[in-house]
Amino acid sequence: MQIDKGNFTDGLIIKSIGGLYYAESSSGIYECKARGIFRKMNIAPCAGDRVRIAEISGRTGVIDEIYRRKNNIIRPPASNIDYIVFVISTCEPAPNFLLLDKFIAIARFKDIDCIIAVTKRDLMINDEIKSIYKNAGTEIFEIDYDNPETYQNLYNRLAGKISIFTGNTGAGKSTLLNRIDSRFQISTGEISKKLGRGRHTTRHVELYKTDNGGYIADTPGFSTFETNKYDIILKDKLELCFNEFQPFLNKCRFKGCSHTKEKGCAVLEAVNSGIIPKSRHDSYVSMYEEASLIKEWEFKDRR
Repeated sequence: MQIDKGNFTDGLIIKSIGGLYYAESSSGIYECKARGIFRKMNIAPCAGDRVRIAEISGRTGVIDEIYRRKNNIIRPPASNIDYIVFVISTCEPAPNFLLLDKFIAIARFKDIDCIIAVTKRDLMINDEIKSIYKNAGTEIFEIDYDNPETYQNLYNRLAGKISIFTGNTGAGKSTLLNRIDSRFQISTGEISKKLGRGRHTTRHVELYKTDNGGYIADTPGFSTFETNKYDIILKDKLELCFNEFQPFLNKCRFKGCSHTKEKGCAVLEAVNSGIIPKSRHDSYVSMYEEASLIKEWEFKDRR
C-alpha cells in the first residue's frame, strides 16, 4: 500500500504488540507500523508516545514521527508519564521500603510525580508509612474499600493524566484498579490470561482511557519493574532524588560530601535528629554503594 504523504494525523500510542502499534486519534484507533529510521536511531515507539501518523487506509498507517518525550522508562516501556502509583499494603506482604525507595528515586530522576496508595488498612493500621514518606515528595492515599471516597479521591487526582500502577505481588493493585474503574474488572483478567500477568512474564503496557479524561496502565509488579536495572542514577545525582535531603545539601562541612559517613555532614545530622527517617537514609546508602560500582562508560553502554 502507498502512504498518502499529505494525509497525517496525530495520535497517542496506547499499546504495542508484536511490532504493531495502536494509536488513538481524534478519529479513532489506528493500527500502525513504525518507520525503519527509528530502528537506526535506536528509538522504539512505546505506550504514551505522542506521534504523527501517515495514514494508509482503513485505520492503518505508519508512525512517521515521535514527538518529544518529557520522560520515559525502559522496562516496562512507557513514556510521557505524569504519575507512577505505587500500591503497597500495610501487611501481607509487608512493605519493602528499600525497593519502594529505589523506585521513588528513579521516578524523581525521570521527573515523574509519585503517589503511594496504601491498601489493607482493614487488616493493619501502619502509620509508619505515612511518617516515613510525609516529606519524600510523594502524595499518600490511604485506601479503605468500605469508604469509596478514599479511592475516588485517587481517581480524581489522575484526571486528565497518564498514570501507571505498580506494586508488590499481593498488595492489591488489581483490586484497586477495579474499584477506581470497573472496566478494569474485565481488562485485567483478560491480560492475565493472555500474557501471564501474575507470573511476571509480560513487558506489555497498555493504556486504558478513563471517564475522567486520563489514561491508566497496569504494569508488572516490583519484581519485574526493572527501572532500577535499566534507568541508572549515577552517585553524584542520587542526592537530588531524595526530597528530604534538599534543605541540608549545601550545609555539609566538606564539599563533595557523599552523605554516607562523613563528619560534619548535615544530612547525617538530620538523620540522627530524626528529621530524615533512618530507613530513607539507609536506602540512600544502599543505592549509593550500588551506584559507586557503575563506571561511566558502562552507564553510556546501557543507555
